[in-house]
Amino acid sequence: MYRIGLGYDIHKLVTGRDLIIGGVKITHEKGLLGHSDADVLIHALIDAILGAQALEDIGTLFPDTDIKYKGADSTVLLKKVFDNTKKSGYKIVNIDSNIIAQEPKMMPYIPKMKSAIAKILEISPNDISIKAKTKEQLDAVGQRLAIEANAVVLLEKL
Repeated sequence: MYRIGLGYDIHKLVTGRDLIIGGVKITHEKGLLGHSDADVLIHALIDAILGAQALEDIGTLFPDTDIKYKGADSTVLLKKVFDNTKKSGYKIVNIDSNIIAQEPKMMPYIPKMKSAIAKILEISPNDISIKAKTKEQLDAVGQRLAIEANAVVLLEKL
């Protein structure tokens, strides 16, 4: 049996924060604002994995009202979700995702992102697609005010 999940996230760009996407620190003068490290790609991926299992979303599981998630490393949250997914008898078949940002350029960081995510999810980097897109200077992302990501995951019941 196969299950498909879709995830999405967006965070505002601000000064004074590190920019972490896909578990990788990216050199940039701004970072993403959020209760945790605000890793949009990992957050979208978490929601996709939860959605494929018809579970609640990341905000319900790791609420921004809970102090223990303040500044949390999103890859740690992904690992928790994945461990529960394995306990439920699922494995990840593949991931397709997009990072939508006017800047900085994401392409140089994508191999490291794929490697980081693959290690956590116990799959090959070849089973992960991460594409970089812009908004052609349209909307908040195009105006360099935010970065967004979406992800689709295919799970297989073992």
